[in-house]
Amino acid sequence: MIKKIAVLGAGTMGQSIAENFAIYGYDVNLYDVDENRLRNVENEIKTDLELLAEEGYLDCSVITEAMNNIHYCSDIKKAAVDRDFITESIPEVLELKQETFKLLDDICPEQTIFTSNTSSLALNDMMALVSENRKKRMMITHYYNPAHIMPIVELSYFGNMPEEVYQEVESLFKSIKKQYIKVLKDVPGLVANRIQQGIAREVFSIIEQGIAEPQDVDKALMFGPAFRYATTGQLEVADMGGLDIWSVVGDNLLKVIDNRTEANPLLKEKVKEGKLGVKSGEGFFKYKPETLVQTRNDFNKRLIHQLKVSQNYIKKEPLSTQ
Repeated sequence: MIKKIAVLGAGTMGQSIAENFAIYGYDVNLYDVDENRLRNVENEIKTDLELLAEEGYLDCSVITEAMNNIHYCSDIKKAAVDRDFITESIPEVLELKQETFKLLDDICPEQTIFTSNTSSLALNDMMALVSENRKKRMMITHYYNPAHIMPIVELSYFGNMPEEVYQEVESLFKSIKKQYIKVLKDVPGLVANRIQQGIAREVFSIIEQGIAEPQDVDKALMFGPAFRYATTGQLEVADMGGLDIWSVVGDNLLKVIDNRTEANPLLKEKVKEGKLGVKSGEGFFKYKPETLVQTRNDFNKRLIHQLKVSQNYIKKEPLSTQ
């Protein structure tokens, strides 16, 4: 049974993953090579937890318990040596991940499960330097940002691991109330990011063509397709509308919408200009420095509200394909 967890990398994703496990009582070592980052991240985690409590998702008494469940380490061996489950959220550099997993393979117990938060690197490549036995206990566990709020986790099942090991990981994520999906093929982007990029490609293209202003494009998505996607999926939507209708509309529209195979030139131009979004103060919209914290909090509050509402419908039995 998984009880002790290590999270490698205390950046945006690693921080959120660590606090998510800590909320549900798991003993978590949070590792980062940057000691300054470790000194700052504790306050950031406390702020995250306080926002969850403020919005009624978390009891205030849980904050102290969760904070006490997280231990901060700048020594990777100390962070990992006695862990049952380790997830890495370090920079997306293949060689760095390979060396990290090799080091972990040498120092961790044989039953320790290794996972990566990547959605862009192949599992086979990342585990190239570990032992054959360890490969049976390695997988991808891909979260969405912010990981302590977004329910989805994508779990790889690519044929390298026994079913019982996979089931152990499923049980872990069930215990922290995640909505997990089993990904059967190792493809770039896995499932959720591929769907998201398909939507984003057309959104950027609409802006590029001057078809509508950014705020109206976002409104069209929020109160059109995404309004349904909050409570159902594309395949159920198609069934409800009629597959004959979807077939006809597909024939009419797919030949005229964006089908480019690289990032939109408009997106690249904004990056070139340093307009990176919230982090730079401007992207498609402008963000005032003095209200930046409030802007982030408001964004997270909307997600927390959706998370609370989602508890009413994620308990239903899944639709059957049988």
